Amino acid sequence: HSADWHLDPPFVGHSPEQAACLRQALLQVPDQLSRLCRREGCDLVLLSGDLFDGAYTQESFRVVYNALADMAVPVFIAPGNHDFCAPSSPYLTETWPENVHIFTQPMMESVVIEKLNCRIYGAGYRSMDCDGLLDGFHVQGEENCHIAVLHGDPTQKSAPYCPITESQVRKSGLDYLALGHIHKGGSFRAGGTVCAWPGCPMGRGYDELDEKGALIVTIDESVRTSFVALETPRFYRLSVVAGYDAIAALDSVLPAVGNRDFYQIELTGESAGIDLDQLYAAFSRFANLELRDRTVPETDIWGNAGEDSLEGLYFSLLKQQLDGADPQDQQVITLAARISRRILDGREVELP
Repeated sequence: HSADWHLDPPFVGHSPEQAACLRQALLQVPDQLSRLCRREGCDLVLLSGDLFDGAYTQESFRVVYNALADMAVPVFIAPGNHDFCAPSSPYLTETWPENVHIFTQPMMESVVIEKLNCRIYGAGYRSMDCDGLLDGFHVQGEENCHIAVLHGDPTQKSAPYCPITESQVRKSGLDYLALGHIHKGGSFRAGGTVCAWPGCPMGRGYDELDEKGALIVTIDESVRTSFVALETPRFYRLSVVAGYDAIAALDSVLPAVGNRDFYQIELTGESAGIDLDQLYAAFSRFANLELRDRTVPETDIWGNAGEDSLEGLYFSLLKQQLDGADPQDQQVITLAARISRRILDGREVELP
């Protein structure tokens, strides 16, 4: 079960080089899914819409065509709001592999797969928006297994993109409802029906974070879903306390080996000063690293050392221990002074 490939998107906000890299990675998704299908021995493939982001290219269509043909099992597609069945849609104008069935009507239809004793239901968008296609629906026929594939929104009852409600799912009689549209994966059970959406198979920006992939769905006495991450570039947004050693702080969160993933990292906390050029040079193995300096100037921790007070005496003693200490002990003493200063100033303590 996969959805929301969004092939041929504009990749807004990325450099031309990054956009070209992301486009090629996205074009590899259909083949990855085809290999996953064969490896897992899948009986069916469910594609819940938005395979294309809008206008498509012949290159992307051939990639999809070849991948679906190689799956060599029945493939069911429910067009969504980005790839709806307009007169110029590839779902209406192109020739598809014999194993592919496309639901092109804005009403629920079904196909029986006798070999699996299974009935597949689906419907497709005819415009950017769509009424609730599951409203009033209930399964028909005597097959053992009933599955529906739709592009719909289970998160908002008033959504313009085929809103799906828990009540509709419960009354449907389906075993499994395969949804698309929401780019972060999720699922719920209503009555005897499992409703799930895999999310998009590859993030395109920092609003689509972390691992992305597809679902392997097993239906026997029960319905079980298993998420499988795909080998695609990923987007990560992190916040890191820079401390007295920003390089060490970044080393603690970034992989030891460079990769093509995208990292947007905010450096926070107190700092004596951040040299972004130095940091970029130190982590040049990450071509898609974006650093943001959100640190504040470091407090003068030794400001009242030597004053005629308990605080002054305390910091004076700590400072005296720095003389002649080895570098590791100096770091420990300085850290103790920083923590003490923050506590005495009534501020939150951030440990490295």
